[in-house]
Amino acid sequence: MSNLIRGIHHIALKCRGTAEFEKAVAFYRDVLGMPVVRSWGEGENAGIMLSTGSGLMEIFANAADAPGQGAIRHFALATGDVDACAKAVEAAGYEVFTQPNDIVIGSVPPFPARIAFCHGPVGEEIEFFQEK
Repeated sequence: MSNLIRGIHHIALKCRGTAEFEKAVAFYRDVLGMPVVRSWGEGENAGIMLSTGSGLMEIFANAADAPGQGAIRHFALATGDVDACAKAVEAAGYEVFTQPNDIVIGSVPPFPARIAFCHGPVGEEIEFFQEK
């Protein structure tokens, strides 16, 4: 059987208007330092793609209402410094609801990591994940 999937291309966030869009872009671009790959449109038609290093985050300004929490509970961003991510997020006024800590995922073989969780600007849950 061939491997049809090569990885995650992008994560998409839908913002409710330009104010929420601008807040989300500032968080991911300015607080977390994700570079802009491309952007388009203005106002309610605005969109942007930011690089995660191994994929993209796409942010739209045109969501009509607040989405409920679906099957995806959070997404994890790979990092070499969980503590620095948590400090940057807190310095920008966002809640880190799981402070940086070391874990071992009880898999075979065991999978050690350092993690932290925060809420993003549009209510999304973000995990900062550092493989050990």
